[in-house]
Amino acid sequence: MKTTSKIYYCFAAVMLLVLTACSSQQQGKKSSVVDYLYPKESAKTVEPSIPYLKLPIKLGIAFVPDQGTRGSGSNFWAGTTAFSSGLTETKKMQILKTMSEHFKKYTFIGEIQEIPSNYLTPGGSFANLEQIKTMYGVDVIALVSFDQVQFTDSSFLSVSYWTLIGAYVVSGEKNDTNTLMDTAVYDISSKKMLFRAPGTSLVKGRATPINLSEELRSDSVKGFDLATVKMIENLDEQLAAFREKAKQNPTDIKIEKPAGYSGGGSIDLILFAGLLLVSVYKGKSKQTA
Repeated sequence: MKTTSKIYYCFAAVMLLVLTACSSQQQGKKSSVVDYLYPKESAKTVEPSIPYLKLPIKLGIAFVPDQGTRGSGSNFWAGTTAFSSGLTETKKMQILKTMSEHFKKYTFIGEIQEIPSNYLTPGGSFANLEQIKTMYGVDVIALVSFDQVQFTDSSFLSVSYWTLIGAYVVSGEKNDTNTLMDTAVYDISSKKMLFRAPGTSLVKGRATPINLSEELRSDSVKGFDLATVKMIENLDEQLAAFREKAKQNPTDIKIEKPAGYSGGGSIDLILFAGLLLVSVYKGKSKQTA
């Protein structure tokens, strides 16, 4: 009897380990500004110089090339689920359009070009950016990268991924979708990064084994939408910090304003603040009346 019990418990322990191992799955897709701009063979030859910006800025916005899907493990109930990213080329162009519309509010930014992904080659570096500069007539480019990881596991998992300034560490549980969006803004001629801004999101999934694939794809799309909102908010903050830095350190960043140009200066801010105060005062006056 004791022997039978020992065999039973051993069998149960082995099955528990098998089920736990088989239920673990981690998969995702990413792109990297670092790998695009600084491939191993050309990383040592990139020598940034002092940026020379002509206002209004001619800006390009583009996603850097994807690096394909990755994953490990399989789900016991659903098998090995193929990762289906919600970031299609159509979705990318929608995100670029959203960013473009947001940048248009700045008077010091002139033309904005939304550049399709197929114009950027993997590891193309600044030689590729020079081609884009010629084709689209842009001087500054905002390079968008991403890293999205989905977990389908009942236990705690974590993953870290590297950016230009270090690693972001995210954790996830069953059906969680972690997304990082990152925009790095470069002056093409000087090869100098002007500023960067990340945006992250965490989508908690509640999928059943039957509709797991559909739910994960939906969470993927939602993750990119939420991360984009956060990224744009951070872009505003970083852009304000960059403008202040340019004022405080004129020797580090050269800015040329054409004759008669007044956009983006302190006068614009004063006028905007004055109009805002007037509108608020009028609103209060009507309420009092």
